[in-house]
Amino acid sequence: MVLWWQMLVTIACSVLASSGFWAFIQSQDCKKGSQIQLLLGLAHDKIVGLGVEYMDRGDWITQDEYENLHDYLYVPYETCGGNGTAKKIMDEVNSRLRIVPTKYKESEVKA
Repeated sequence: MVLWWQMLVTIACSVLASSGFWAFIQSQDCKKGSQIQLLLGLAHDKIVGLGVEYMDRGDWITQDEYENLHDYLYVPYETCGGNGTAKKIMDEVNSRLRIVPTKYKESEVKA
């Protein structure tokens, strides 16, 4: 029984000490980092584009548009570390645009 545990510990230590194992871990971190950066870039582009579009349109934004922009784009963007121009746009949307109720009825959406 003791011999089995010794062999298991030796194998585990060998795997953790190998340079190939750590190279694999680092490549996964880099890949995730690149994916996060790509998603942040796409979210930034969409936040800025929609924010400018809504401000150019007038002094209002529908409740659904605001929820889409703020809750589903900006909050995750900010949580993942995004900042800069998208934050400025969101601040402008919050200060300049009034939120109006959405015009459609729920029964129209289901039809």
